[in-house]
Amino acid sequence: MGKVISNERVSEQVYLLKVERNDECRMGQFYMLRAWGNYPLLSRPISIFNKSDEGIEFLIQVVGEGTELLAALRPGDPVTLEGPFGNGFPETQGRVALIGGGIGIAPLYYCAQQIPNADIYLGFSKEPYLLDRFSSVAGNLYTNVGGYIVDDVDFHQYDTILTCGPHGMMRAVQTKQQTTGCLSRVYVSLENRMACGIGACLVCSVSCVDRRKKACTDGPVFAAEEVLFHD
Repeated sequence: MGKVISNERVSEQVYLLKVERNDECRMGQFYMLRAWGNYPLLSRPISIFNKSDEGIEFLIQVVGEGTELLAALRPGDPVTLEGPFGNGFPETQGRVALIGGGIGIAPLYYCAQQIPNADIYLGFSKEPYLLDRFSSVAGNLYTNVGGYIVDDVDFHQYDTILTCGPHGMMRAVQTKQQTTGCLSRVYVSLENRMACGIGACLVCSVSCVDRRKKACTDGPVFAAEEVLFHD
């Protein structure tokens, strides 16, 4: 259980929630959050946006009943957090690019805190948000509104590329890695639906080249070449 410190609206249907919590976390991990009783039935998986001595921040996009309730939280309200879960992003080497699309930008801010001078590429369909926060931790910050942020990245310039975004963007990252013949280590963080967060329910199953894996326990981060993206 945690207590809400703040809950700020940063864009249309997007909120930055800060909760009192002092856990050891790794970049790319997530929590299961809930702020209600028996309904909705399931907690919501939310990646770590940032961790400080004060608490943990989560970037929340309102897409249904659960996230609507999280967005309505006020300072002092209780919220249940289970986690942190997942393997998260690996240690990086050399020049690093962070690529995020939409609400998939969420885990990249904490990554940038851990990786000095990483270049950050953020794609938005509409109004961009939190650019001042990202600019403060980026080597260089590039944004694209209404287009395809993956097109703006020269994969050959980087040794490691960490990405998170919608299914189509992750597939585009994988395709660009394959077609350009770059030697970068490329990792994708998948935004699969989850029910339990601990690998028991199989809701977050991921098709991989060797077998089916679980986004919650095997991931949510995978090497880009490992995943089989289906239409």
